[in-house]
Amino acid sequence: MTNLRFQVVEEAFRKKPLEVKVPAERPYEFFGKNVFNREKMYKYLPKDVYEKLVDVIDNGTRLDRSIADAVAAGIKQWAVENGVTHYTHWFQPLTEGTAEKHDSFIEHDYKGGMVEEFSGKLLVQQEPDASSFPNGGIRNTFEARGYSAWDPTSPVFIIDDTLCIPTIFISYTGEALDYKAPLLRTLHAVNVAATDVCRYFYPDVKKVQSNLGWEQEYFLVDEGLYSARPDLMLTGRTLMGHDSAKNQQMDDHYFGTIPDRVQTFMKDLEIKALELAIPCKTRHNEVAPNQFELAPIYEETNLAVDHNMLLMSLMKRVARKHGFRVLLHEKPFAGINGSGKHNNWSLSTDTGVLLHGPGKTPMDNLRFVVFIVETLMGVYRHNGLLKASIMSATNAHRLGANEAPPAIISSFLGKQLSELLDHIEKSDKDELFNIMGKQSMKLEIPEIPELLIDNTDRNRTSPFAFTGNRFEFRAVGSEANCASAMIALNSAVAEALVSFKNRVDALIAKGEDKMSAIIDIIREDIKTCRPVRFDGNGYSDEWVEEAKKRGLDCETSCPVIFERYLDEESVGMFESLNVMSRKELEARNEVKWETYTKKIQIEARVMGDLSMNHIIPVATHYQSKLLKNVENMRNIFPTEKADRLSARNIKLIEEIAERTAAIERGVEELVAARKVANKIESEHDKAIAYHDNVAPKMETIRYQIDKLELIVEDQLWTLPKYRELLFIR
Repeated sequence: MTNLRFQVVEEAFRKKPLEVKVPAERPYEFFGKNVFNREKMYKYLPKDVYEKLVDVIDNGTRLDRSIADAVAAGIKQWAVENGVTHYTHWFQPLTEGTAEKHDSFIEHDYKGGMVEEFSGKLLVQQEPDASSFPNGGIRNTFEARGYSAWDPTSPVFIIDDTLCIPTIFISYTGEALDYKAPLLRTLHAVNVAATDVCRYFYPDVKKVQSNLGWEQEYFLVDEGLYSARPDLMLTGRTLMGHDSAKNQQMDDHYFGTIPDRVQTFMKDLEIKALELAIPCKTRHNEVAPNQFELAPIYEETNLAVDHNMLLMSLMKRVARKHGFRVLLHEKPFAGINGSGKHNNWSLSTDTGVLLHGPGKTPMDNLRFVVFIVETLMGVYRHNGLLKASIMSATNAHRLGANEAPPAIISSFLGKQLSELLDHIEKSDKDELFNIMGKQSMKLEIPEIPELLIDNTDRNRTSPFAFTGNRFEFRAVGSEANCASAMIALNSAVAEALVSFKNRVDALIAKGEDKMSAIIDIIREDIKTCRPVRFDGNGYSDEWVEEAKKRGLDCETSCPVIFERYLDEESVGMFESLNVMSRKELEARNEVKWETYTKKIQIEARVMGDLSMNHIIPVATHYQSKLLKNVENMRNIFPTEKADRLSARNIKLIEEIAERTAAIERGVEELVAARKVANKIESEHDKAIAYHDNVAPKMETIRYQIDKLELIVEDQLWTLPKYRELLFIR
């Protein structure tokens, strides 16, 4: 009998890189080729329509529906010239993915033929089925109506023969059923709040923009090996599998030479991404074998979120072309690093970056301190909410492991910035702020120029680290929609800035000088948010105890962490900023709990299936071979000698019997726990039951299976092993 595993492994290692057709132009020449950007807007739209649309995009003015037909006509002309036959409203429902329904341009001409039409009405609004997407009870099955509405701030683009129109997705009664609608609301809120505070220092500031630079980590697995692992196919991670003798312990994969097949895939992916105006900048090997990273130049947050969602979809399509499958699960393999999606976040005005410091004047320096401290205030006040915004059934496997931030949200500032805040808090407020810039360091090598040392080191254990002119929110998971974290973070910062301005204005109203009032409130806030500042080792047990004393959220249960969305402080913040209502928050939490339950439920079913239909049959087959060997030995040799010679096999027979029995008992207990949990009506309580009573039983079963993998004859084991999955050549 030929083991399919060996066939797919052999085929995987024989594969050669594909030929990729590289455009003759330089990347900047074909950048945005498939995007209706400003250059194309100017070419295809009447001048007055172009100016109105640009005003909407740049200044947030309300879209004039009267120009919709002209915009649609220009977009259609461009699209048809590029071979487009269909259009779709492209939106981001609460599934962590994207959704699209394709319609062709054709309509009856009422003369027995067809014409191609695309009106402003079709551009601006469509009507997807709102009851068939996760909605948390907002829409019943018989209440199907929902609306997708064009987001003109994110340009339309072409994929194959389809024009894709970025849209929000709302229910018939107006509640957001997606990520984009509340994201746009929170970006407006932080713009208003930050602009108001900016004008203390720079009266001419017109707009503040939230920026995002994501770093997408991912694994690549050969498609044949992937297909031979039902757990990877159905859950995105390996539910069983013993460590490879060699994995990442030699640190030789990180920044190492990119394998040829992977390099070809990356090249193909980057070409297609650049054509869609996704500004790919960095690619490299990550720490774990078969793990890689792609990062773009930072962009405005809404556009960056759209580009990340588009890229994840694009990665999967391009990977299959090259015989790979992309794994975006945060922890597809036990024992090695999982994947994150670090969100580099900053605020900038039409004149500069607000977190960029220090400045050249005391005014610049004070502005820098204000925005640093008020960001920390937002993180401190909504510590648990920020953790809830990045938590999921999949990311829970990664957080707290020795390659990811712990499940406690704290902020690393670095020695100099921490000392600066301490100095401001304790010193006389009339002192000038003396923020150090980059200090020089001269190396004793004449060929190397003078280097500049950043004001902060980096702390890989910090979930929210200041890294020079931005904060790096490192806890975001690799398959997550960045919008979730950005909604929580921008809202928290907006609320903090609103509070800051109200308190400063109150002091000014009492007759205090503006700068003096600002310093008074900043000193107060530095003291208040001190508990969230931590520059030490976030992995240590001592930090967990210290964080509890500081009052930080140390909860580790995923379903319980989701409750932070419904804290009165969270609801009050979202409602006061007009980001989400209580009803919307309650609905989203229902979706989160239900999604958590379903993911663990699927994993439990797959675990039971593989255990009973793969693992136990293979183990007992090998056990039978050992029994036959012992029987043959006893037929040849005297019993005493035969038993001595067969001692190892007898021991293995006993161990296999014990472990298979333990697996069988474990599966029975797993099924029973699922049945009990499934009878619970409350989605909240059901999710907790799955977390507390179902998920731990899978780990118990896995332990026994992984031990069996080391015992059973390699020729019989049907599932590709870690050593085969993790090393592409």
